[in-house]
Amino acid sequence: MTREYPGVQFERFADDVVVHCVTERQARQVREAIGCRLVEVGLELHPDKTRIVYCKGSRRRQEFELVSFTFCGYMFRPREAFNKKRQQPFKGFMPAVAPGKLTDMSRKAASWRLHRRTTSTLEDLAEDVNPVLRGWLNYFTTFYPSAVIPIGRRMDHHLMRWAQRKYKRLKRSKKRARAWLKGVRKRSPGLFAHWELRYTI
Repeated sequence: MTREYPGVQFERFADDVVVHCVTERQARQVREAIGCRLVEVGLELHPDKTRIVYCKGSRRRQEFELVSFTFCGYMFRPREAFNKKRQQPFKGFMPAVAPGKLTDMSRKAASWRLHRRTTSTLEDLAEDVNPVLRGWLNYFTTFYPSAVIPIGRRMDHHLMRWAQRKYKRLKRSKKRARAWLKGVRKRSPGLFAHWELRYTI
């Protein structure tokens, strides 16, 4: 890249690479050159993952077959945003946590089986899960943090199930369990890491 395309920027993580081109023609030329170079060293481009994507937004309005890609757990695609300086909405090509990563996090949270730990206190649960939750939030809230809210709601669901098993007065009422959890969050907003997100239980 330095020798043949010094003006083309790119990012690499392990064997995943994103190359930024100005035109579709340039993108196809660079892809072919990279493919030839890899063959020279006994490698090849992944046939399914190697794609040319159009970064569509308010300033780039052409039609193209592919307008999204995933890199390092983030999905880049056209998203609604708001220009605070101009006080108007616009569509930008921006990253947010990839749907697949949300699914992985949800499965991880379910694997903790918090609802079965009725001998533990809320503080015990928070101490165990917060390191993982903070890791997710620190990474995936850098861009478009609202996209991570589903994992927060999923965690609250597990905490309400825990409360319904632990407290007899909440056992038969999801409504009371939700009200109870809202009260806990109001009294101790920093107890669970995901409560730093802006959303209602």
